[in-house]
Amino acid sequence: MNYEILLSFIGASVVMTFMPGPDNIYVLVQSITNSRKHGIATSLGLASGVLVHTTLVAFGVSAILKQSENLFFGIKLFGALYLCYLAYQSFISKEQISLTNSEDKKGLLKLYKQGFIMNVLNPKVSIFFLAFFPGFLYSNTQSTVIQFYVLGSIFMIQTIIIFSSIALLSGSLASYLKANPSFNSKLKWIKIVVFLGIAVFILFS
Repeated sequence: MNYEILLSFIGASVVMTFMPGPDNIYVLVQSITNSRKHGIATSLGLASGVLVHTTLVAFGVSAILKQSENLFFGIKLFGALYLCYLAYQSFISKEQISLTNSEDKKGLLKLYKQGFIMNVLNPKVSIFFLAFFPGFLYSNTQSTVIQFYVLGSIFMIQTIIIFSSIALLSGSLASYLKANPSFNSKLKWIKIVVFLGIAVFILFS
């Protein structure tokens, strides 16, 4: 078991999850407009959907691995190219972090379900996992399916921690975003560097 690869996966996952995107911005909005516990309920729902995408990717990639190592390299190449595409999308985008929400207040269970459904029905999550996970397989002896579930569990746990932290710190984060409108441009370049860095790691790991 290569613990360095696992640590690299944890570090990359934390950075990717912490970068503002639709999910964590939605958690922040729910926390500000409703309450912190509503933000945490949303976080748990979003994180729970990770298991569904992990299952799809785990069994799909494991089947490909049994057929050909060349096909597996093709998956890694696809992953690197997809992350480069995300970097390009970040470069050309004019991202604005909006903290407005016109929805009525919802119950905790309803927000959990909504977060879960939002995650599960988003095909981009499965594509991202397909691009991201294969480059961090850490063992030559352990079942590939088990490795994917370990990676998926780690990703889910750190997602819960980070999203819940966003919910708890929602007031301070909202104040910072409003006081620093230039944060969007800084965020763009951070995303580009992170996406390209992980692409290189996946391709040459």
